[in-house]
Amino acid sequence: MTDLSHFPITKRWPAQHPDRIQLYSLPTPNGIKVSAALEEMGLAYEAHLIEFSKEDQLTPEFISLSPSNKIPAIIDPNGPDGKPIGVFESGAILLYLAEKTGKLMPSDAHEKLEVLQWVMFQMGGVGPMFGQLGFFHKFAGAEYEDKRPRDRYVTEVRRLMGVLETRLTGREYIVGDAYSIADLALWPWVGTIDNYYDAGALVGTDDFPKLREWVKQCGARPASKIGMKTPS
Repeated sequence: MTDLSHFPITKRWPAQHPDRIQLYSLPTPNGIKVSAALEEMGLAYEAHLIEFSKEDQLTPEFISLSPSNKIPAIIDPNGPDGKPIGVFESGAILLYLAEKTGKLMPSDAHEKLEVLQWVMFQMGGVGPMFGQLGFFHKFAGAEYEDKRPRDRYVTEVRRLMGVLETRLTGREYIVGDAYSIADLALWPWVGTIDNYYDAGALVGTDDFPKLREWVKQCGARPASKIGMKTPS
């Protein structure tokens, strides 16, 4: 049996199936990326719920695996050279799993580079900017009387959505003719504007019909539906 005892996180969230990938997450946009990827790739995994309401993400055990206390994080019992490995940061996990399985990543070198660029576009732009909009529109920042911070992020979110709307013109997916980790990195975040932050009218998502349809299409995938509820 695989021994994961040298990972401190397993003391707080014991592995019932240590031969499977251990997922520590919550179904936020970043969490959905990885749970849906595991489903898409057909990998066996065991999901552990990290509850923000209980500040699980701030515990020493969780931080031992994810130093910046962000979900998701995984332990792969069958990492490189067959040795267990821990991986944190959702983008890094997507790249690791795509490399491990050869799935959701084109084999063509040029298209592979395109996928990497769009994953980085999400990590460096879409995630941070959309998250800040959520803070200033729906969460604690909504109480601020000065709306200039919120409006700054509305403007940037519209710009980023415009980039994606243009990219999807004449395309079904972000890169090539197949669903990839580029789509998986992006659609959970884009979907937050209408479906979670209730900011569709503020941002004007009606102006991005191709983007809306793409989010709907990606979210309807069987793996996506499971990912949006995992861990439950």
